[in-house]
This record gives sequence, structure tokens and C-alpha cells, in this order.
Amino acid sequence: MDMMFTTRPEILGTFGVVTSTHYLATAAGMAMLERGGNAFDACVATAFVLQVVEPHLVGPAGEVPIVFHSAARGGVEVLCGQGTTPAAATLERFRAEGLDLIPGNGLLPAVVPGSFDAWMLLLRDHGSMRLRDVLEPAIHYAENGHALMPRISNTIAGLKAWFEQHWPSTAEIYLPNGAVPAARKLFRNTRLAQTWQRVLREAEAAGADRQRQIEAARDAFYRGFVADAIDRFVRQPCMDESGTAHAGVLTADDLAGWSATYESPLTYDYQDYTVAKAGAWSQGPVFLQTLALLKGAGLDAMGSSSPEFVHCLTEAMKLAFADREIYYGDPAFVDVPLEELLSEAYNAPRRALIGARASHELRPGVLPGYEAQHARMLDVLNRLSRVTQAGAPTNEPTMADMRASGTVKRGDTTHVDVIDRWGNMVSATPSGGWFQSSPVIPELGFGLTTRAQMFWLEPGLPGTLAPRKRPRTTLTPSLALRDGRPYMVFGTPGGDQQEQWQLQLFLRHVHHGLNLQEAVDQPMSHTMHFPSSFYPRDRKPGHLAVEASFGRETIDALRDRGHVIEEVPAWSVGRLTAAALDADGIMHAAATPRLMQAYAAGR
Repeated sequence: MDMMFTTRPEILGTFGVVTSTHYLATAAGMAMLERGGNAFDACVATAFVLQVVEPHLVGPAGEVPIVFHSAARGGVEVLCGQGTTPAAATLERFRAEGLDLIPGNGLLPAVVPGSFDAWMLLLRDHGSMRLRDVLEPAIHYAENGHALMPRISNTIAGLKAWFEQHWPSTAEIYLPNGAVPAARKLFRNTRLAQTWQRVLREAEAAGADRQRQIEAARDAFYRGFVADAIDRFVRQPCMDESGTAHAGVLTADDLAGWSATYESPLTYDYQDYTVAKAGAWSQGPVFLQTLALLKGAGLDAMGSSSPEFVHCLTEAMKLAFADREIYYGDPAFVDVPLEELLSEAYNAPRRALIGARASHELRPGVLPGYEAQHARMLDVLNRLSRVTQAGAPTNEPTMADMRASGTVKRGDTTHVDVIDRWGNMVSATPSGGWFQSSPVIPELGFGLTTRAQMFWLEPGLPGTLAPRKRPRTTLTPSLALRDGRPYMVFGTPGGDQQEQWQLQLFLRHVHHGLNLQEAVDQPMSHTMHFPSSFYPRDRKPGHLAVEASFGRETIDALRDRGHVIEEVPAWSVGRLTAAALDADGIMHAAATPRLMQAYAAGR
């Protein structure tokens, strides 16, 4: 393969690597490794710093799915930090509010914050460091300040009037002295620092034992002062994007009765690789379904940025995402036929639907026994999802949406990948609880996640709202084994685009031999052909966003194939990070240059 120039080197090391969507968070994670911590300690420290330095993308009361390999335990596991709906979140209760769709912000769509418990379980069961060790970097930046990224300042500026009029508790923190905080200047969230300091005090009051401290921290959050503050605050109605003020239905009892859980991953074999993803409560199976559709598609013979490659992948993803809409949901409530959806018997005729022209139709497959569900879901999608034009912003935006919009009101997501010298590896996609999603709880310094917006207010569907049910999240970290060995962790923010960008990274690495940084730096694309997971459920039939760096010839060829092209600036799509471990012990790490914020480190 000819030498390919990249924006930055692929990191190569043998001691440990950390890569995340913010350089300060990556540095905090690497510091844990240097102090003798393992990949799990590093991941937790990285994640808490992300909550401080990327508050428009993730907050302390968000959610996180984690996929990891523990060298001590062997195998691959998933840790589900996706909180469930409150006990009072019934269909009847929400329909009584006069809603057809659940709003994307405010208090009504708040679910149990899942990420804190997931981080505590990861630290307790697999880490080695004290809670104070992994929390101190985040407390430092919250208390003493960090240089505010320009995008955060711009986002606050776009929301200034909203915060001042409707969410005054948010204005108190994010509009200090009534002004938009300046980019690249120190910004503090001292209330958040005080919250974590109190959690630490209560944890350490339990004694010197590390595990007892972690358990006390869990109690402080889910059965103590944090839960009490949340319970009091959500009872007060606040304005949301429906145009009406609503109170929340989340209670302290909902938090007290919930905990993060371990489960087995869903896997699929593709060439010499086995890809492990979270189950159908996430969109992870879309990645695996797309791989099943692409088996034997001849990707090796297609250029890594050729119109043939982009077209084939896009059309396969359209089919897999269509199935997501019909079949996916919380497996504790819904029978999701994943074995059939991944079978060759199902995918062979589906594969034949990938033609020379771009499809403009939503084409989910029909499985025996699911005919009524198929028809019912299509009816709901046709009635309630909005058909919009290319270029219209979505609710969890793509990078291109964020650059094109002068006022950004949506949150997004973050990502972390870590590998240590013992062979532990972890991939996590923390999200939710953005300052755009829900008003700040004054005593705590953060707001709540609003992931319940992903439910439908129509009965009898996999995604129908129900009490104590997990929303079908878009969050989807990845772990791949090669020749049976844990090999690679990777992921990206981006809502419905997460699987799409990850697939491009993975396939370019597998089929075209690109190293991780080369694969990340390649031109990126995605489609919004299918209904968005976010309010107000927009869809853009035939849509294909392509970075200008694909070049005129490729873009014109894709347009000639019938794609509705949205040409976006180069370096404006995707926020991928990745890390890998070779059989000889060499580690690799990469991070996207897009937004000039993500960074990989290692030695």
C-alpha cells in the first residue's frame, strides 16, 4: 500500500494508550496509567473530566454503555449504564399532557441517570485506584477552571435568551454575571466541584476500604443528597421545546431502586474479526447487521474512498437502520429477533436489494410472526416522523449540522478508549445530561438526561413508553477481536451517525489495511435517510452527507447514482477515536483532528 499522510501520527506504544474526545480528559486518563492504575481507572478518570470540559456533550447525570475486556476475568462484557424510565412514566400519563411526541429537553423526558453507577461499578469491580484518585482531575477543572472551548461559548451564546427566560438556574452557572463566558478563558463550575467533594467526604467517612468508599459514593448519589435534590427539583414545571412547561416524573425512589448491570455482548464474526456490541437496547446490532449484509460484497476491490465503497456501505446501512426502527427495543420488555436478523437466510435476499441506484424508500424486512408489528411500526413512522430537506439540523447533530447552524441548541456525546500494559481494554460512549437538555439543579451544578425522548407515545411498539424501561439509545461503543484475541476498541459521538462512522473506520482498516489514524483521517459520510432517534424524528429520504474532501469526481458519481447529496466542508463529519493491541504487545491509538479537540496519548 502506498504511504498515506495523516494529520497526526498514529500513537504507538507498549505501556498504555488513552484516546478521547478532549485532550484534557485524555491527559487525565494517561496520568492514571502513569501512576500505576489500569485501563478501568483511566477510563473513569477520563470520563469525569469529560463531564467538566465538554458540558454541552455530556453531564454527570447522563448515561453510558461500556464494552470491555478484563485480562483477569477473560472474555468480553458489556456494562449497561443506561438508566430506565421512572415508575410514573406511563403512556397514559404522558398522553394526558397532550403530546404526540416526547419533547427532547426539559424535565418530562428525564430518566434515571445511569452513568455514575456504571463508573462506580467499573472502578469497584475492575479498577485498582481510590475514588479520590480518579475524581481529583475533574474536581480540579470544575473548581479551578479550564479554558472553555470556542464551541461551548458559541453554544451558550445561542441559548442565552432561553436560559435567562426559562432556565434561570442554568443561567446562574453558564452566564456568570449575565454574560456569555469567553472562549479560551477560564470557566468554572464550582457547584459541581462541591457536589463531587461532598460525595468524596461521604465516601471516605465509610472508612479506608476502597470498595466501601465506592459503595458509600453510590449511596450518596442514588439514595442520598443527590437523589433528594433531583426529587425536589423535577417537581417544578419548566419550559421545554414542546412550547409548554412540564414537570418531571422522576423520583428519589426511582434512583434508589436502580443500578447498572453487566450483560453479555452481542457478537458477529466478520472475516478474521469478531465484533462485540451492546444489545438491542442500543443501536449496536445495526453495525452487526450491516456487516452481515456486506459479506461477499467485494469491498477489497473498492477504493477506501471510492463512490462504489460509499454507495455500497450506505445502501447496506439503510437496510439495517430500517430494521432498527421495526424491531429494536429493551429486551427486558420486547422480543427482539436478533438471531434471525443476523442470519444468512435473512440477509441473502436483503443483500440483493442493494442495487446500482440509491434507495429513497424505508425498506425494513418482514420476519414471520412479526407482520403485524412491521405494519404497525411503518404506520407510526409515516404519521409521526417528519420528512425534511438535506441541511436541516437534527436533535443530536452531526458535526456538519453544528458548523452550519449559527445557534446550536442540541447536545451530542463523547467517547473514550483505553488499553493498558496488562491487556485490559475498554470502550465507552458517555452522553446525556448536557446543559442544553435540562435545567441545572442548583444544589448540584448539573442537569438531567432526557433520553426518554426516544420512546413513542403509541401503544404496542418495541419503543413504546413504559415504566422502568430502557430507551433505545444511540450510544454504541465497539470492541473487536482478531483471530479470537481482544484487539481493538473504538467509537464516536454523533447520535444516529455513530455506527455509520465507526463502520467506515473498521472497514477501511480491515479491507484496505489503513492504520487507525489513516482510517480516521479519510473523508467521511453518513445518511439521514431513516427516522432520527431524537425529537422531532426527522428523516431525509435518499440523503447522503459527504465531506468535500471526497473530491468532485466521487461526489458527482454518488449524485449520479441517485443520492440526495449534502456536501459539507472537509473535516466536519465524525469524532472517531480508536485503540488497538497487536499480538506482539504493540499498542496503537488514534483520534480525529475534526474540531481540533480529540487526542490520543500513549507510550
